[in-house]
Amino acid sequence: MAHFRDLKRSIRGLLSGQDWRERLVELAAVPARQLPGPLFSLLLDKDELVRWRAAEAFGRTVARMADSREAGEGLEAARMVLRQCLWRMNEESGGLGWGIPEALGESLARHRRLAGEFNRVLASYVRQEVRGEGNYLEHAALRRGVFWGLGRLAQSFPELVAGEVPALLAGLADEDGANRGLAAWVLGLLGAAQAADGLAALADDASEVALFLDGELLRTTAGSLAQEALERFGAAD
Repeated sequence: MAHFRDLKRSIRGLLSGQDWRERLVELAAVPARQLPGPLFSLLLDKDELVRWRAAEAFGRTVARMADSREAGEGLEAARMVLRQCLWRMNEESGGLGWGIPEALGESLARHRRLAGEFNRVLASYVRQEVRGEGNYLEHAALRRGVFWGLGRLAQSFPELVAGEVPALLAGLADEDGANRGLAAWVLGLLGAAQAADGLAALADDASEVALFLDGELLRTTAGSLAQEALERFGAAD
């Protein structure tokens, strides 16, 4: 237990610094199998930036684990970590799964094999029940993490998210403004021209959206993200 606390404290110190991106290489000195526990915990940190940075570190760790030949690591070990993520998203786990969709999306964005295996289950959390996949999250704040995770996945493997355009189009009408903005962001990444009308309707949506992008936490609006999406495929005025 002491080792866990010490490791968590060390990782938090790393993630709290302005040079956190450069220092992530220090985690390579720690066996990947030892990192998910502390990182799961840091996904719940009181500091919003630490939480986002922990999600990135989590994804890097899972990808490294998947490609490792060290004892207790490898592809199956990485799958087990992602199954733990899914369990934490399950109501039966007793938790709300804060930070889990973001960590899952980052993990998939960094490993093609895992992305191919888990992309549909990630999307199922914002997809209304079809074909027996009844995972839709009623909690709006958790759906934000899923939309962001799909965007992160679309940055790496857009072909794996292209089939989720119907769910993303529905997301443009989400009751939560941040979710509308994030859905617009993902549709822009996919170049989904069929979303033009829905995106145009969001042009004046002033709902605030927190977007973690390229290691920085940005504050924008749903309307701005919709406009940027339209500009990506030349549908803006």
